[in-house]
Order: sequence, then C-alpha cells, then structure tokens
Amino acid sequence: MAQSIYEEPAVIKRTERRGVLHEIASNGTIAAAVMVGAALLALVVANGPAFEAVEEFLREPLEIGIGTHLIAMSVESFVNDFLMAIFFLLVGIELKYEMTVGQLRRPRQAALPMLAAVGGVCLPALIYLVLNWGGQTHGWAVPIATDIAFALGVVSLLGDKISSETKVFFQTLAIADDILAIVVIALFYGQSPDVAWCAASGTVIVVLWGLNHARVYSLKPYALVGLVLWFCMYNSGIHATLAGVILAFALPSKSDVRLSDLSDWLQNRAQDLDEVYDEGLHVLGQNGFTHTAMRVESVMHHVTPPLQRMEHYISTPVNFLILPLFAFVNAQLRLVGADFGAIVMDPVTRGVFFGAVLGKPLGIISVTLLLVKIGFAKLPKNMDWVQVAAVGIMGGLGFTMSILISGLAFASASEVMAAKCAILVGSLTSAVLGIVFVRAATAGHDAPEDVCAAGGVPEASE
Repeated sequence: MAQSIYEEPAVIKRTERRGVLHEIASNGTIAAAVMVGAALLALVVANGPAFEAVEEFLREPLEIGIGTHLIAMSVESFVNDFLMAIFFLLVGIELKYEMTVGQLRRPRQAALPMLAAVGGVCLPALIYLVLNWGGQTHGWAVPIATDIAFALGVVSLLGDKISSETKVFFQTLAIADDILAIVVIALFYGQSPDVAWCAASGTVIVVLWGLNHARVYSLKPYALVGLVLWFCMYNSGIHATLAGVILAFALPSKSDVRLSDLSDWLQNRAQDLDEVYDEGLHVLGQNGFTHTAMRVESVMHHVTPPLQRMEHYISTPVNFLILPLFAFVNAQLRLVGADFGAIVMDPVTRGVFFGAVLGKPLGIISVTLLLVKIGFAKLPKNMDWVQVAAVGIMGGLGFTMSILISGLAFASASEVMAAKCAILVGSLTSAVLGIVFVRAATAGHDAPEDVCAAGGVPEASE
C-alpha cells in the first residue's frame, strides 16, 4: 500500500509552519506591542516634519456606496467607523463564544467579575463628572473602558505571578466592560436617529436572523448582509461600529456536520482514498482520489462553526492591521508648541486620567470586596486580594475604546487632545503601576498559590 498522504513530511512541515504563524498572530502580548508601537510612531510623526502631510492624507475624502447611495467620509472616518466595525465584529464573536461555552454561560461563576466591571464603569464616570461638573460632562464615558488586548497583553508579561484563574477573571471582567461600553455608545453617543434608516437597519437585522434560522452556514451571505447593515446604521445616526456586534451574534455557533458520525465517515473516506490511489499516475490523472479528497475537504470545512471561521479570518487583520492603524490615526497628538500647563490643568484631562487610574481600581476592588464579604460570591481558586488589586489597577488600560469614545464625546480639538493625552498617560501609568505592584507584592514567592492573603478563598467559585 502506498505511503499515506497524511504522513507526507512536506505536508506536515507546512502545517507546522502555519501553526507557528497562527500562534504568533494570536499572541496577545505581540498584538499589544504592535498597537503600542503604532501609537508611539504616531506621536513621532505628529511632532515631526511629516505631520501636515499625514493630516492632509487623513482628511482625504472617500466614497463608499451601494448602488446610487453613496457615503462621503474621510480616511480617518473610514478607519474609525468602518474598519473598527470589523474590530467590533471580533469583540462580538468573543462575547458570543463566552456566552455559549465560556465563563458567561455560568451566571453564578461570571457574576463576580461582571458586577466588578459595573463598579469599574460607574466610579470612573462619577469621578469624571465631579471634576467636570458644570463643564464638559459629555465625556463621562471616556475613562470607563478597559482595552482587552492591551490589558491582557500586559498581564501576560507577569507570567506565573498571576494565576490562570485570575487571568480568566480579568478576561471576563474586560468582556463585561466591553458590553457596557457598547451599550453606552449605542445609547449616548449616536447622532439624532433617522427613522427611515433605523427601520432599514431593523429590516436587515431580521434578514440576518432569517439566515441563522434557515441554518445557512456559508459566511458569504452574512458578510454581504453585514455590509448592508453597516451602511444602513451609518446613515441611521446609530454608531455604525455596532453593526459588527450585531453581525457576530447572527453568525451560527453550531456545526453543519453531525460530529458523532464524523469519525466513522472519515475512516470510510480514508479507505476509499487508499483504494483509488495509483502511485503510477500523475495527480491530474487521479480523478477518483481528488474527487473524494474534495468531498473530505468540503465536509471538514463545515465542521468548524461559522462563528469560529469568521474569527479565524479576521483576528490577524484586526490585531496586526486594524488596531495598529486605528492607534496610528488617533494618536496624532501635535505636542510641539502646546501649552502643557493648560493641558494638565484642563478638567477633561484630570477627569479622564483620575477616572481611569483611580476610579477603575477603586470601583473594581470595592465591588469585589463587598460581594465577597456579604457572601454573595467567592474569589476563584488561587486568586487572592493582591491579584484582585492588580486586576483593578490594570483595568485602567482603556486605550482603544476610550480613544474611540473621546472622538464621539468632544467636538473641540483642544478637548480631544486633552482626553487623548490623559488616555495615553493613564494607560501607561496603569500598566506600570500594575506590573510594579504585582512584582513588589510577590517578591520572594514562586507562584501565585504562595502569596494567598488572608482574604483569599481557596475554593473555586461555581
């Protein structure tokens, strides 16, 4: 019998190479580093001789349309409104995954980090409002968000000083934080709604629901209808990036193949391949073999649910193209000749900075402490109060979503600059404080289990 094609060394090596590349592409630390690098590059460009050319390019008009309906937008708006909708699609996929098979499918287990996220949203907003009372109160939502990619990338730098249970807790908190930020954007930062386009958006959503209900497992119809939904929502006054979240929840999370029968079916197809393979023929003459192989390829393609297939297609472009591009476009802060005293004393700067750096940890830690003390919930196994404090501190990393909200909240260029400066400095401060705090608190200990404080609860929450 001929050597099996599945044992061919070249095939294995190519598969391994693709696996390594995918592992690198899905590494949160690398993705966060690329995004931070793009922001730093933007600061360099914004304060160099290329600033005016870049600014002019970002203001260049683009036209996007369906038929005779056209949307005129700048390059900057294209990045913030269209490309970021793809980022929101990835966020929505992660939310649906967690609600289907992850932490959010167990309400009691997810309750503690989710309610902690509520505290981490309310207190920063309150601090901002207090510091801006009678002024620019519309920016209250800028410090409420936690950037999942950035925050988890920083957490990964701490290695085994942070337990895996704490990382899951933080991820669940960040996901709940994203849900709240999405709701805030939808309710408070849209334009005056256009009834006709809102009705059109509703109709398109029904079409998406119909595709899911009809068990359509091909991604192309969803992608096309999703583009139409984005177009309608952009014209409706509702922030168009939310189309990505809606599309994510419309994607089927089930497989088109009965998995219980797959093993037997594959064994039968493997026998068919062995029977029809003729080592004396060129591959172009192996019609029976290639026909059977194409059947196997088609079936295996449909084993993966559309939700996961979409994530596989967009995760690398989002992490290594869209988010760095967004960071580059929105971190264009011209500091040459700026009045730093005025920026520091601006209530917007103080509200955003202290809302993130002070409000986030206080909100997260206080709600967690309250719920544990009253017996509503227990800390997860191997998670102590040192790590709760670390999660709270690093919750102030609000880079991506905070920058997006600042662009929606403020019309004045000076206010946008103040907010973005506070976001960048606040995120950097939260990252450094979190790393220094954990390393100082765990100095001399080998693992998170060794640093459990008296408040830590060893049992895993249900």
